[in-house]
Amino acid sequence: METFAALSQGFLIALTPANLLFALVGVLLGTAVGVLPGIGPALTVALLLPVTFKLDPAGSLIMFAGIYYGGMYGGSTTSILINAPGESASMITALEGNRMAKAGRGGPALATAAIGSFVAGTIATVGLALFAPQLVEVAIGFGPADYFALMVLAFVTVSATFGASPLRGMTSLFLGLFLGLVGIDSLTGQTRLTFGVPELVDGIEITTLAVGLFAVGEALHVASRRLHATDELVPVRGSLWMSREDWRRSWKPWLRGSLLGFPIGALPAGGAEIPTFLSYAVERRLTKHPDQFGQGAIEGVAGPEAANNASAAGTLMPLLTLGLPTSATAAIMLAGFQQYGLNPGPLLFVERPDLVWGLIASLFVANAMLLVLNLPLVGLWVRMLAIPQPWLYAGILVFSAMGTVATNPSPVELAMLLVFGLLGFGMRRFDYPIAPMIVGLILGPLAEAQLRRALAMSLGDPTVLVGSPVAVVLLALAAVALLAPLLFRGLARFQAAED
Repeated sequence: METFAALSQGFLIALTPANLLFALVGVLLGTAVGVLPGIGPALTVALLLPVTFKLDPAGSLIMFAGIYYGGMYGGSTTSILINAPGESASMITALEGNRMAKAGRGGPALATAAIGSFVAGTIATVGLALFAPQLVEVAIGFGPADYFALMVLAFVTVSATFGASPLRGMTSLFLGLFLGLVGIDSLTGQTRLTFGVPELVDGIEITTLAVGLFAVGEALHVASRRLHATDELVPVRGSLWMSREDWRRSWKPWLRGSLLGFPIGALPAGGAEIPTFLSYAVERRLTKHPDQFGQGAIEGVAGPEAANNASAAGTLMPLLTLGLPTSATAAIMLAGFQQYGLNPGPLLFVERPDLVWGLIASLFVANAMLLVLNLPLVGLWVRMLAIPQPWLYAGILVFSAMGTVATNPSPVELAMLLVFGLLGFGMRRFDYPIAPMIVGLILGPLAEAQLRRALAMSLGDPTVLVGSPVAVVLLALAAVALLAPLLFRGLARFQAAED
């Protein structure tokens, strides 16, 4: 009953005119950036961080969540119409959705994606509201060693999940941990790695790093790829609505996709890609029309899109309850929380229940807005695909520079933006993931503080780090997450050599 009472208070906050406006702006921006290939919700939230630092925290975070949900919706449009996923989680949708569009059934494909996203988002948000308080009760009992082990697990899983190899992910993570050392040591008060630059005394700004790596780096990367094939836009022919047969074949995949997406998205090494692939495999196995898979089966759109959006709500559960980001967008949202001096975790539910439950309630509102807006505005989203890329990315560069200067009017900050932009370009060029670096900068100082606190309480005894069952289990999971990809890769090479 406490959960429902808290959620009711959250709706009172989410339904205020100002927060409704923030939610509307968020879902519109999110859908727009999901439609545009190469511009995802992580980049958009990173761009808005320096612009929103003086706004109301609740409204800004509601807008960021709306962008996240909208980006998941919008990615299906380009997957279906031009076979170019706006988000990595929409790759599977392109397999069947684009073939449906080429067969003149683009309307039903877009409809089942939109309705499935609404159903899955609603189910997953209910799951978030019900299970988040339970996880908070467990996390409140954590000691410093447990928190340190939890952050080690986050470091390892984020590094192993993102990127082409765990080694590249760990390299990106250690770059972020190194940047997290810059500034004043919270224990001794001494400056570290500032090199006599006064602007570095307070440490590296998360917003500058995020905007540089995501926005500037992406713009430079796109500019470097001069030769690329143009995508053919498939026009939406016929009715946008689904037939009775389409409804009959879609509702079960919506539910199955929801049940796959939410729990996997909530795992530390979850993400949205894994449940979409699993959903596609499940639907292909259970379908009564196996001959249509590969030719435009509506189940192959309905299930993965439901899993995609359910995983978005699942991703928010470890972020809000434990402060652990499991996706690039979640990492940037964590930076947004810290921009306002807020640390997601169990204490946030105690200290700022209004903000947390207002944010959760706003997800229901954003979901309803997306269903109402998505199908009627499909013509507008399609026309956005005609925006020339040079205009788009030039605007991103200008917006990045203006936002950074507005936050910290300093030549040093602008120079760091350029350096991080070049670093982001180099990381994309050589296939190094960016999200672990952001996570390293954000969680590195917190992990250091918990480690030193645990050692101080035990008078320097290192066995305190494995002194509780929770810490042992978390460290064991981290070891498995680190070694499993290496083991699987070794077995694959051995099998290839045998063949």
